[in-house]
Amino acid sequence: MVSRSYSNLLDLASGESSSPSFTRMSRRIPRIMTVAGIISDLEEEDDDQAQSVCSDDPSSSSVQKDRIIIVANQLPIKLQRKSDKGWIFNWDENSLLLQMKDGLGDDDNIEVIYVGCLKEEVHVNEQDEVSQILLETFKCVPTFLPPDLFSRYYHGFCKQQLWPLFHYMLPLSPDLGGRFNRSLWQAYVSVNKIFADRIMEVINPEEDFVWVHDYHLMVLPSFLRKRFNRVKLGFFLHSPFPSSEIYKTLPIREELLRALLNADLIGFHTFDYARHFLSCCSRMLGLTYESKRGYIGLEYYGRTVSIKILPVGIHMGQLQSVLSLPETKSKVADLLKQYCNQDRIMLLGVDDMDIFKGISLKLLAMEQLLIQHPEFQGKVVLVQIANPARGKGKDVKEVQNETYSTVKRINKIFGKPGYDPVVLIDQPLKFYERIAYYVVAECCLVTAVRDGMNLIPYEYIISRQGNSELDKVLGLNSSTPKKSMLVVSEFIGCSPSLSGAIRVNPWNIDVVADAMDSALVMSDQEKQLRHEKHYRYVSTHDVGYWARSFLQDLERTCREHSRRRCWGIGFGLSFRVVALDPNFRKLSMEHIVSAYKRTNIRAILLDYDGTLMPHGSLDKSPSTKTINILNTLCGDRNNMVFIVSSRSRRTLSDWFSPCEKLGLAAEHGYFLR
Repeated sequence: MVSRSYSNLLDLASGESSSPSFTRMSRRIPRIMTVAGIISDLEEEDDDQAQSVCSDDPSSSSVQKDRIIIVANQLPIKLQRKSDKGWIFNWDENSLLLQMKDGLGDDDNIEVIYVGCLKEEVHVNEQDEVSQILLETFKCVPTFLPPDLFSRYYHGFCKQQLWPLFHYMLPLSPDLGGRFNRSLWQAYVSVNKIFADRIMEVINPEEDFVWVHDYHLMVLPSFLRKRFNRVKLGFFLHSPFPSSEIYKTLPIREELLRALLNADLIGFHTFDYARHFLSCCSRMLGLTYESKRGYIGLEYYGRTVSIKILPVGIHMGQLQSVLSLPETKSKVADLLKQYCNQDRIMLLGVDDMDIFKGISLKLLAMEQLLIQHPEFQGKVVLVQIANPARGKGKDVKEVQNETYSTVKRINKIFGKPGYDPVVLIDQPLKFYERIAYYVVAECCLVTAVRDGMNLIPYEYIISRQGNSELDKVLGLNSSTPKKSMLVVSEFIGCSPSLSGAIRVNPWNIDVVADAMDSALVMSDQEKQLRHEKHYRYVSTHDVGYWARSFLQDLERTCREHSRRRCWGIGFGLSFRVVALDPNFRKLSMEHIVSAYKRTNIRAILLDYDGTLMPHGSLDKSPSTKTINILNTLCGDRNNMVFIVSSRSRRTLSDWFSPCEKLGLAAEHGYFLR
């Protein structure tokens, strides 16, 4: 529901201002912003309607669709420059945003619109055309950012400041994460504002749900809430949320928390991440939370901000379709010849080449395994697929150099003609090729030192389940129980959901080596039981289950919007909305005097600190004027006057000893006089 932003609390509370109108807004073709900046004011509509820009589908029928606006840093679009002129656009099948839409099913009553950046820079002269194509063909609204602004926002603030801190890396020196930079923070805020402007072009705040994703857009909720007080807004954080001891080192800690609290529902992958967030809200903002009917809620200026805890899943349909591809079967056959037919056992690692994935620690554990168990030399091979890092900088180069040197050293020590104990694949693989490695690998190792979720173990489990065609390639009967083994770090988000995996501290190389040994020597029956347990969970808690569950909770959280009277206060990122009950009214002086004169028996209950005595007063004892006023009230035999306070009975008795007829309720009413 859209509402006008009230600027005067007294007008709101007294009911003197007319109620906001919630008439359905007319739909029209969205304007396209071709340059980064603030959208100009829209033409005025009827005074009883809020200003907004709504998208239009010319073929839309009278049946109203539920619209979900999904906002993320990147659109689920792949684009490629044509040789002559223009662009070729395709869906990015590996994008979580697209998988979410597929997971919601083929419901004709749900319309999904995406807002985000493109992976390639588009010239200003082409932005109008690209925007129109993406909107009409893919229902995507691209956000175009100047290259310098994008670099300072993404590679600067997001990747050098937020991302390391959320992964527990403090900038103790310039080489360990980026020191806080005010100009990078301003770029981050500016980009979030540009995203808000783009959303305003297509949103219908009466009906639409907005779902914002990840740490790139943490202040976006403030901009949207400021424009539309009743916007139905959800936010999901895909990275870890650090403990309060780490988070409170961030100079803009309160700004980020208050911005997130402008959402209606905030989602996290694990209970630990949610607990850390709630702890930060408690310690830094003084907020309390409680569980109501199984839901965790934060009370924030009359609004209830709900907390959702649910790890994301994988796209089952996509994985199963890739498993059925002829290319996958062919690649599996090649890997069987390369490894299994030569009596090799494959251990598999799939990680991004960044500082938190723990690739070098995994390699050292492999070295330790070969030292402690010489019988594995010549038999066990660790295939490490190293995807390109998403960020860039000195730390990425250091990880690459350390990985290459460690692989070279291990292969030099333990390698033989025709055998390398570590095979490093640092070139991008096609998805079906990666799936083929999953199918063949006896054990998957995910030993990141810190990761928000990591879906590699889920993909491995589904791949090991395979299908009848792959069973023929592997030489298995269709009735043969499937098996898989996982060694996972206890510091990744998927770890709590994989109770059958061997959990390890990735920093303890000996323990990781022992876990690798246990995975290799474990009985087939035990591996089958663990695999069955994991497969049952992963196959039923897929990306569709996750998306539907979040949206259902978002709808439930927003049901009270139309019943609340909202009023915005604060400037900039300190903006928040005060939500009041419709029956709330201002305490009118005229009403009090009139009621006082009409009645014969009156009970007057007065608070002390903050009412009779200002909070900022140094001398907390009552003044002579206060004593005289109280004696006057008590002098009327029709009045019963009480002071209700948290102060001790001795203090109140001493202060108000001149008021003999005054009642006292000390220590919140525990003692009465």
